[in-house]
Amino acid sequence: MSKTIMLFPGQGSQSVGMLDAFIDASSVVRQTLDEADEALGYALSALIRQGPSDELDRTEHTQPAMLAADVALYRHWTEAGGAQPVAVAGHSLGEYAALVAANVLSFADALRLSRVRAQAMQAAVKEGEGAMAAVVGLEDAAVQVLCDQYAEDDVLEPVNFNAPGQVVIAGHASAVARASEHAKAHGARMVVKLPVSVPSHCRLMGPAADRLREALDALALAEPTCPVIQNVSAAPADNLQVLREQLIEQVRAPVRWVETIEYLAGMGDVRFLECGPGKVLTGLMRRINRALPATSLATPEAMQQALTA
Repeated sequence: MSKTIMLFPGQGSQSVGMLDAFIDASSVVRQTLDEADEALGYALSALIRQGPSDELDRTEHTQPAMLAADVALYRHWTEAGGAQPVAVAGHSLGEYAALVAANVLSFADALRLSRVRAQAMQAAVKEGEGAMAAVVGLEDAAVQVLCDQYAEDDVLEPVNFNAPGQVVIAGHASAVARASEHAKAHGARMVVKLPVSVPSHCRLMGPAADRLREALDALALAEPTCPVIQNVSAAPADNLQVLREQLIEQVRAPVRWVETIEYLAGMGDVRFLECGPGKVLTGLMRRINRALPATSLATPEAMQQALTA
């Protein structure tokens, strides 16, 4: 039997009603949302179910909401008898769900930490000063050249290495605009500005990393029950102190997603399950290596098929 690897999506996969298909049928999903409300002190569950979408899309709400959704579906999987993963990984905010799945963080601590992270990231750069854009059709090295050429006196960096030929850049809005304007002249097929105000995973997030360190220093971490492949290193940490430092660094360092998948694929005879709303990571998997089996668990039907596979 193939070994199971769980992948947890992050910000960008959210939508109002994203758990509706599971809520009525799964007591563990409902219980998880109740726990989230209690841990955060407000009705996150109502926001997930009813919106409005502009409130759900606010970073300080999106990150806890996605974490709660990822963990709810993971708990549903395990309660239904799903295989325990041999390793876990999460994309950006999804790494927090991976840490909960590996019992490094309690769900309540992870929720409160995700809120601190979101608020710190939002506060690190004034509204309108930061931006992100997806560059499609350029190799990684060419995207770095693009950033170097058009950064000028601003910050402009490749921040999400999502798939071959799909790299997200982030930094000052003016620099992202310059690079986007000239990207096709460098060979890019297209550039898509992302609907975010926070330039995640670049140097502008330095103040957020400092705030996150304060919050993490107040928490006890437990030894992982399975390897957690971290965004910063695309590998599991050697010890808890390294894991902690890399989690702090993650907000201002690139997400090395292609290398993460390659590392996990090297474990041999594996199947990848995307545990969370949407199919973003499953789509990226097709671009990274179509030969790797990958399934989204975003619907009850898909969940049941994976359970019986």
